Amino acid sequence: MSVLAVVLIALVALLHLGFLVLEMFLWTKPYGLKVFRQSREKAEQSKVLAANQGLYNGFLAAGLLWAIVGQRVDVALFFLGCVVVAGAYGAATVNRRIFFVQAVPALLAIVAVCLG
Repeated sequence: MSVLAVVLIALVALLHLGFLVLEMFLWTKPYGLKVFRQSREKAEQSKVLAANQGLYNGFLAAGLLWAIVGQRVDVALFFLGCVVVAGAYGAATVNRRIFFVQAVPALLAIVAVCLG
């Protein structure tokens, strides 16, 4: 894989590690409430679901890091594709912003992997 592809995959992995932290540990904290634009009450009611989402984001990050360490193009494309699907679904069901934060970086990484 090219250096650009590795950097972009690492960026996507870091984003998902950040989502893990936000959803698993900061969901009901002031920063998490601000990022997700929700009330403390709503956050308390949904914190178990958010932690589950965070765990899945951790799995995506782990898969992307596995792809980098093993220089596995197939693994990179699989996990980047999962990120794109998750981002598109989030954009369609929650907020269009999710597409730009989650799916666009993964799409750029896919292009870099395919060109590399």
